[in-house]
Amino acid sequence: MVFLIQNTQNRDSKAIQLKLDEIIRSLSGARNHLMDLERLSDEDLQKFQDEFERLRKRSEATAETVRKADRKARSG
Repeated sequence: MVFLIQNTQNRDSKAIQLKLDEIIRSLSGARNHLMDLERLSDEDLQKFQDEFERLRKRSEATAETVRKADRKARSG
């Protein structure tokens, strides 16, 4: 029974990975080398995770700046 469940999970994981790879491949400007992340070392994965965390924080800061400017423009 455990083998059957594990096999189903592995199959689902592969299908999801293929779908994500197709999305990455089809997006203009996407870094296609990200399609094989599961083959990277833990250290390399951590570097990508750190990079995306920095991007998320920068995006949040930019969004907050835009919200503040919008509030200021509406009030003034």
